[in-house]
Amino acid sequence: MTPAATPEQAKVLKDTATLLDRIGQDWRRMRPDLDASPMLTGLLLGRLGSAFARHVEQTYSAEGINSSNWDLLLTLLRSAPPQGLTHTELSELTAISGPSMTNRVTRLLDKQLVERVVSAKDRRSALVRLTPTGRALVERLLPQHIEREQQALDVLTDEELAALTGIAMKLVGHLEVGSAGQDTDTSP
Repeated sequence: MTPAATPEQAKVLKDTATLLDRIGQDWRRMRPDLDASPMLTGLLLGRLGSAFARHVEQTYSAEGINSSNWDLLLTLLRSAPPQGLTHTELSELTAISGPSMTNRVTRLLDKQLVERVVSAKDRRSALVRLTPTGRALVERLLPQHIEREQQALDVLTDEELAALTGIAMKLVGHLEVGSAGQDTDTSP
């Protein structure tokens, strides 16, 4: 059974519902020929994503770490062998582009949470790995991180969570193959 919403949660839901209703009314008034429901769903999903991120970020933001850097630290903890991972391997495991990866690694180097080590196999290549300080930080924050994510999802029943996961996977698969199957290349 889904727990009842707290008064604060009920207010946020009411505020979001009121906002979506107002936006829908405005579009119906301005453009009655337009079905604005996809925009309203997109707005709701955006608000959900932002609210979830804000909730979870409370775990590591006090340490001066943002969500992108946290993801990189988690990837190194769970996926890196002791010698570390190349930038390319990190990019593949996090879906982060090369230049963005370099910036994130540099920020974590500055905080002394990761280190670069020249590869024994290829002296032109560097590996990135957690420092002892970085490993200790991630190990300390990881249980809190998981707990915050669980808190965010506790409002859902097991069936609702399974449905949400299925729907989210379907949408991601649909959108990541080129914006709903449409060619995303706009070059002539």
